Formats: sequence, C-alpha cells, structure tokens
Amino acid sequence: MLAAVVAVTVLFFGSSSGSGYEVRAVFQHGGQLVKGSQVEIAGTPVGSVKSFQITDDGQAEVRFSVEEDQAPLPQGTRALIRAGSQSSAHNRFIDLHLPSENGKDRKIADGGVIDREHTTTLVSFDQFFAVFDQKTRRSLRGFFKGNSRVYNASTDPRGKDANAGLRYLNASLGASDRLFDELRADPPVLERFLVDSSRLVTTLSSRREDLSELVQNLNGTTRALGSQKEALAELIGRFPDFLRTANTTYVNLRGTLDELEPFVEASKPVAKKLGPYVNELRPFARDARPTVRRLSQLVSRKGDGNDLRELGKTYPALAEIAVETKERNGKQRRGAFPEATEAFKNSAPIIAHGRPYTVDFVGWMDDFSHTGAYDALGSFSRAQVYLNTFTVSEGGALTPVPNVSENFKALAKVNQFKRCPGASEEPAADGSNVYTEEQQKELDCRESDRATGPKK
Repeated sequence: MLAAVVAVTVLFFGSSSGSGYEVRAVFQHGGQLVKGSQVEIAGTPVGSVKSFQITDDGQAEVRFSVEEDQAPLPQGTRALIRAGSQSSAHNRFIDLHLPSENGKDRKIADGGVIDREHTTTLVSFDQFFAVFDQKTRRSLRGFFKGNSRVYNASTDPRGKDANAGLRYLNASLGASDRLFDELRADPPVLERFLVDSSRLVTTLSSRREDLSELVQNLNGTTRALGSQKEALAELIGRFPDFLRTANTTYVNLRGTLDELEPFVEASKPVAKKLGPYVNELRPFARDARPTVRRLSQLVSRKGDGNDLRELGKTYPALAEIAVETKERNGKQRRGAFPEATEAFKNSAPIIAHGRPYTVDFVGWMDDFSHTGAYDALGSFSRAQVYLNTFTVSEGGALTPVPNVSENFKALAKVNQFKRCPGASEEPAADGSNVYTEEQQKELDCRESDRATGPKK
C-alpha cells in the first residue's frame, strides 16, 4: 500500500518539481489564459501554461513548458494566444509558430524569453466592436437581427431555402479549414504574402484613376459581349469540339517536339557560330529598311491602280487558265492542267522505253562535252583516223590494198542499229548487263549489236 501511494505521488506531482524545458512569453495581456492551458505547434499539444506574472511595464509574462522532443525552441519563434471557440473562456491556448530554416540554428535557452515583438494577444469581440462608433454598432446589430429573421423558417418562408443552403456550407468550411491549416503551417510565407499584398493594394490605390478607366472599359466590353449573346452561345456550343481537336493537336505536338529535340541539339553548335554572322547582318538589315519600305509601297499603296497588288488583279484567274475550257487563240482549248495531264500520259511509254538508256545518255553527254585536254584555245580534240585502202605503185598509180575493206568492217562492226542499254561495255561475267530475249524484244534491241565482244 505504501509503495503504491509513493508511485502515485511521483506520477502526479513529480513533474511539477521544476524540471523540464520552460519558456517565458511577454503578451500585452493574458488573453483569459489559465494555468494548465495547452501550448500547441501546428495543432499538436506540446506543453502547458505554468504561471503568470505582471511585468514592470504592465505586460503579462506567461511561463509555459515544452516537451523534450520539441525543445529547445529556435530563436524567432512566435507565440499567439488563440481561442478554440467563443463559448468558454477556458479553451484559450498558446499557438507557437516556428521560424523558417534560416533561423533554426539559434535556440532559446531554458527559461528564456519570447519578447513582445514576437507575441500576439487574442482580440476579443468586445475589443473588436469597441473600434466602431455607435452608429456602426447599431447597423451591425440590425444586420445580425436581419439574418436571424431570414434563417428563421417559422417567420420567413425564405428561411427554409436558406437553411437548406447551409447543408452545402459544411464541405466549403471543411475545405477552408484545410486551407487555413496549410497557411498556418508556414507563417513566414504567409507574412510575406500579406506584406506583398499590402504593397500591391497601396500601388493600386495610387493608380485609382487609371483603375477607374479600366473598370469603365471593362463595363463597356461586358455590355458589348452581352449584346452578342447568340454568337456567344454558338461559340460555347462549338467550344467542346474545339477543345477535343486541340487536345489531339497538343498530343501530336508533343511527339513532334520529341522528334525535334535531336535537331535542336545538333543546331546548338551552329547557333553559336551564327552569332558573328548575325552581327554582320544587322547593318545590312538596317540599311535595307528604306528599300523594304519602298518595296512595300510598290506592292501595296493607297489608291486605285497604283501598286502591284492591283496589277495582279488584272491578270486572268489561275483557275481559269489551269482548268477551264474556253476559247483561246481562236479555238476552244482546255486548261493547262488537263493538257499537261494528257501529255504526261502519252509520254509515259516513251519515257519508260528510254529510261534504261539513261546511263548511256549521260556517259555520251560527258564524253561529248570535252576530252579533258586543254591548250590556249580551250578544250581540244583534233584527231582524225584515216584508213587508207589504196597504195601507190612505182609508176605512181593507185592500186587497192587487198582485204582492207573486209578488215575495216570487222574492226568497226558496222550496221549496229539496235544496241541494248549498256551495250557500249563488255558483257559482265555474271550476265547482269545482258538482257534476256523477252527483255530485248520489249526494248527493241539486239545483244548481237553490242559494241564490244567477239567480232562477227
């Protein structure tokens, strides 16, 4: 029994012996805090209020404890007195806001003080309403009474609808609660946002005349859009189809951008080299401005019949020349496109027949152009081959050389009128440049007319 009593005494009263981490915070007033009020960080209890003391300048010094896993607190920690609700004065608590990462290297020692600059005291409703004059307070009272009548279904038929609308307010308040939790989780960022918002409002206030004109212009724009409600309705009706088409376009664009990435990477070295070229091109572009301006006037100038654009209107229409059948040069003639189409169709067999001879034709053009030898007069090829078929006797008479004509015919291979494509070269060992009999018949050529090979 004695051991149990000692254990209970140590459990309940041992923690109040002064051990543990404690901090003092100076507030403008106690804000209805009581001994034992909770101390929280981001909504999590981390300690409790221990005692109060009035400073020499009339401030309230509150001493509170902090659990070991949160101790010691960093320098710059802010302490705010908050109220869980307005229904009770005992639900006041201290909310601690830790500084950003930049201030966490310095700590508040055990028994240290959070000065007045880093504390915020709770503002009660009485203090809030005391700010307004009597006329404003009377108007606020009428506002609350009017709301009471609106939401009272027994006295006003609109109260039923208003109360039904409040059912959807719960989700909105829940989302707002999460929003404020996020805002409260990082006070320095929120503080910077409020300061920047204040600067924005101040700047806007200094430009209120410009803003007034902007609002008037927006009013005129809105009124003009409202007058075109039928067109707007048609636009809204087409908008879903446009979004679906745009979505497909954006998906295809993503693939195009991926394919362009190698091109961009390969262009980076060239882009660096283009810098000096662009610098040299800048004076040229500057000097070209008068020329471009005059060219613009030549192409398009105010007035009738004084620029190239109006001159182009005097020409026959392209569609008329291209496709229409009408009288031209004293005869009904078709357009250029039908005539060209028929010409292409009729020339297809001729081109197909001559296509295999492309190599021979190009080789002939190369050899026909020049021999590759030059002198002071340019390219030259001034040689002739003479085959003498006669000889001079002792008396000066010409006598034929026997068998010269036959030898010349065998050497020159005359009467070759139907050579196949590539017949100017030796036949390949694999027969790749020798056409079959069917191919020779189709090409109207003879392998026997090949320029090389056995003499016949």
